[in-house]
This record gives sequence, structure tokens and C-alpha cells, in this order.
Amino acid sequence: MAPRIADAPAARAFHRRGTVTSVLPELETDYLVVGAGAAGMAFADAILAHSDATLTIVDRRHAPGGHWLDAYPFVRLHQPSHFYGVDSVPLGQDAIDATGTNAGFYELAGANELRSYFDRVMRRFLGTGRVRYFPSSDYVDDRRFVSRLTGASQRVRVRRKVVDTTYLEGTIPATSPPPFTVADGVRCVPAGELARLDEAAERFVIIGGGKTALDACVWLLEQGVPSDAIRWIRPRDGWWLNRKFQQPHTLVPDTYLGAAIQLEAIAEAPSVEQLFARLESEGVFLRIDPDVTPTMFRGAVVSEAELRLLRQIEGVVRKGHVQRIERDAIVLDQGRVPTDERTVHVHCAARGLARPPLRPIFEPGRLTVQPISLSFACYQFATLGMVEATVDGDDEKNRLCPPIAYWDEDGDYLRAFLATMKGDSARAAHPKLASWAKTSRLNPVSGVAAHRDDPRVVDGRERIKRFGAAAAANLPKLLAR
Repeated sequence: MAPRIADAPAARAFHRRGTVTSVLPELETDYLVVGAGAAGMAFADAILAHSDATLTIVDRRHAPGGHWLDAYPFVRLHQPSHFYGVDSVPLGQDAIDATGTNAGFYELAGANELRSYFDRVMRRFLGTGRVRYFPSSDYVDDRRFVSRLTGASQRVRVRRKVVDTTYLEGTIPATSPPPFTVADGVRCVPAGELARLDEAAERFVIIGGGKTALDACVWLLEQGVPSDAIRWIRPRDGWWLNRKFQQPHTLVPDTYLGAAIQLEAIAEAPSVEQLFARLESEGVFLRIDPDVTPTMFRGAVVSEAELRLLRQIEGVVRKGHVQRIERDAIVLDQGRVPTDERTVHVHCAARGLARPPLRPIFEPGRLTVQPISLSFACYQFATLGMVEATVDGDDEKNRLCPPIAYWDEDGDYLRAFLATMKGDSARAAHPKLASWAKTSRLNPVSGVAAHRDDPRVVDGRERIKRFGAAAAANLPKLLAR
């Protein structure tokens, strides 16, 4: 059940004598948060924990959780559950999976668990008496939002800031039409519909090279679909991060060592190509096809077991993007491949995360959520809330949290790595932020102190001391080549 609006008097004001009013009494709040997805919830949680501010959260969806409400049924986090959500409410049981492609690593929450989690978090927010929540509502402009159900317009007087979590919002196949035309009679569905097919298919064509396409292929193989019944259209091949180096608790020494390995490789690399080759040889970076050089890097995390499954698919098409699907052929940028009515075409080709021009995160009356490091997203969102709650002055906040663009290619990742090093260094020198980071469950290395004598931690610590400064100096040189 979706959370209810916290402000009961305002909710009752939607109706008078059986008719809908057009304007409601003005609300007052310290922060108006636009979006109740992971970004808005993690930010709000930090504000509630570290200030006495009030918040009004507005979202166009009917419940909290953002894109997880629209996600395909078999989706799972690509990072451990421990690192996701809001800082104050744990997600999952901190269990290590014993079976499947995540065996040996900490659990990955699925869509249903995530929806339930964010519903529970919102109820906790409302219980503080400091949060109002308006689902099914569109933020318009001039600090006003409108109910999608009644059309009623609600003005808000914001004492501090409007928090925009939608600036980098992308598109997903579940809610976006395919970026190609589809002829009548062609079976073409978004990834989520694979779990709801009412008629068997002889073949499947997966269209897209990102995480959704990877998940769709893995799921089909796990359901017993033969690999030769799957054709995978990949406009670009990608680099992936090895989940082995993205773990909490008893496995956090590997996470720490993985970061150190990257620093050493960056410090000694003569070129970007040789850097990536070395990190692949160290197992930090992965690719599906060892004979194809990736041109995409979006930071998604996979396991080596998933890659072993994916390498069973030999029917990979690299002829650019799909332009249209006809009844007997798929037309691409660089050619055609045959198809027929017995084939299900799976649309996994949405744009993903947006890459608009960067803007200051902290401005008078406005906070625009953007990434500030290569760390997991929810840790970054919580950090922005912590900075807003505890640091004085927008100039100082922006110094501590310069925004970086979401990455798409090799160079983007290196630019983000350099920005991460600078941002992490600045925040580590701020006593309140440094103290909080050591205890935040969302911080990927917050638990490393408990393993200080582990050989992997000792090794990693020595590498960081030896190569950290050299890596920072070499990154600009690599990017300039």
C-alpha cells in the first residue's frame, strides 16, 4: 500500500461539497524535494538526521522508489544491498548468496524488496512529523505542484531550498518507446514483458549493450533458453566493474585492495589503453568479449559468473544501432539481419542516465543533485544531504562537492576518477564529514578499519601511500594524450 499524505488538513482541502478545488492553502517548508526515488530519499534521510529542518517531498509516481516502480520484474541491484538506500535504515539481511551468479557475494535486492523498502522508509519519515509527502503530483515551477488525481494546485513557501533530483533523470525501456520504428505484426517488447509472455518464442533478439540488455540475456539463459536461440545486437561493447571488488563486511578488504590496485595502475600507466589492459589483467575491469575493445564505460557492476553465461551467446551483431524492424529483417546503421514472426525482439535501448551541462550543486534557493564521485550513488546523495545540513555557505559546499558528469566512455571514467580524488581529499579534511563517512553504512570502505591487519588491507594501504600522489599527477597526462 502506498504511503498516505502526511498533512491531513491539506489532503481534506482537496474536496469541498463534492467538487475539486483548484488551489489549496499555501504550505511552508524548509526543503521542497522533487522526487521520491533513491536520490531524494537518501538526501532527505541525511537532512532529518543532521538538522531540525522540515521537508515536503513531491513525486509524480504513486509511491516512493523512483524508477524501481517501473523496473523489469527480474531486475536486481548490481551492487550489494548494504550500500543502497538511506543511511539510517538497513536494506537486506547482509547475507552472502550461496547460489546463482552472485554466489559468494553479498545479496542483491530485487525490485519487490526495493519497493517495499522505500515504502517503509517513507512511513518512517512521516512518523517524524517533519515530512509531508505528495505522491501522484507534478512539480511545475515557481515552487508549485499539481495533483495528477484532482488537478488541484498547491503553492509552497520554501524557506531554504528546492532540491531537484530530476536534473539527471534518464529514460528506461519500461517507460520509453523504442528509438527505432517497428512494423505492424512484429513482436517487440520492453525487457519487463519477457516475464509476462503468453506465447512461446523460437528466438529472442536483445537490442542494446547496457545493463538492461545484460540482465535480459542472463535471465533468459537462467530460465533455460538455449544460447543459440538468442541474438544480441550490441551497438557498443562495454567495460564492467568486477563485483568482487565492490563488497562490504567480511569482503571489504577486497574492495579496499581494488581501489589501491587502480591507483597503482593509474600511476604507472603510459596510456589509457595500457591502463585498461592492466586493470583487466588484475580482474578489476571486465569485458564480455576478450577480442573486442570496449568503447563504453558506464560503471555498472557484474560478476564473473554472469560473464561466463553471457559468453555462451555467439549470435552477437555489431552493425551499429537499429533503425527499424521490418517483418522479415532488422535494419541497422551498417546492414541488415533476418528476422521473422516467431522471434520476440526485446527493447533494451533507452538512453539511460542523462548528461546535461554541469551546474553548481548548491545555489541560493536551489540544490541540484549530481554525482560527486565514482562511489555508489546513494552514498553520494547522502553526502549531499550531510553537507547541506552541516556546512555553512554555498561556496564552501560547492568546494567540497564539485559535480562530475556521468561517464559513458573510457576518458569519462578517468576524468571522474580524478575529480573523485580531489573531492574525497577535500571532504576528508572536513572534520564533521570525515567523522560521518567513517560510520556511514553507505560508504563502501567504512568498515575497513575492522580489518586493518588483513593482508589485503595492509597491501592496499601500502599501495595507496606509495602511488596516490603519482596517480593524481598522471591522470591529467593520460587524459591529454
